[in-house]
Amino acid sequence: MRTLVRILLVLAALTCAAGPAPAAPAVDDTTGRIIDDLLAVRAEAGDLDRGDLLARLSARLLGTPYGPDMLIGSATEPEQLVIDLRRVDCFTLLDYVEAASRSADRDEFTANLIATRYFDSRVEFTQRKHFFTDWAGAGRPLATDITATLSPTAVTTTKHLNAKADGSMYLPGIPVVDRPITHIPSAAVDGGVVAALRTGDFLGAYTTDAGLDVTHVGIIVRTPDGAVFRNASSLADHRVVDTPLADYLRTVPGIVVLRPR
Repeated sequence: MRTLVRILLVLAALTCAAGPAPAAPAVDDTTGRIIDDLLAVRAEAGDLDRGDLLARLSARLLGTPYGPDMLIGSATEPEQLVIDLRRVDCFTLLDYVEAASRSADRDEFTANLIATRYFDSRVEFTQRKHFFTDWAGAGRPLATDITATLSPTAVTTTKHLNAKADGSMYLPGIPVVDRPITHIPSAAVDGGVVAALRTGDFLGAYTTDAGLDVTHVGIIVRTPDGAVFRNASSLADHRVVDTPLADYLRTVPGIVVLRPR
């Protein structure tokens, strides 16, 4: 899982010249129609603010069934480029929306999906962005980590990403990455923090577990009824839903916020 949710799923059942982009895999009819719909939304949006564009694109995916462990590849299984919108997990939801926001046709969508999902656009397990904070990391950052700017109560902890507390690896074949992770404890997410969140911000659910930065991700959308957390829920909903942010905060230790570039 490039997402830490995928890492947890692996627990239950990760230099440098970019190589040639692989051919786009054949997609099923449902996925093809959804991609075309997303591209039409992008075309109609014109110069819409980036956050609003991400909200509009992700709205097209509301109700999409949740699917666990959607990507294929490991230290022992060759990585495959997966494009499947019949089901999404929390991180592939972000992958597809981010790629569509930058694309005018299917070829661009495929190229942008690869650039979103993999460092140096190399479709390899070791190059997959397994961690949420990889999106704000080296290479071509997709977002900026703004967590520390949102509250004086933000806490920074150095995490040894991919290393379990017992010293073993979540994902064999992927090195341990030492990274400072800043989060805002949920109890400290007050009205000022919520007011500073923008539609389109990527939100991760911080975890205190060793070796992980977040356990779930989604998109903030501001509505007349308050901020919601748009996410592919693996819980009772089993689909892409809008969860009131206040409700979601009661279920997690804290939040990490990345602002799209």
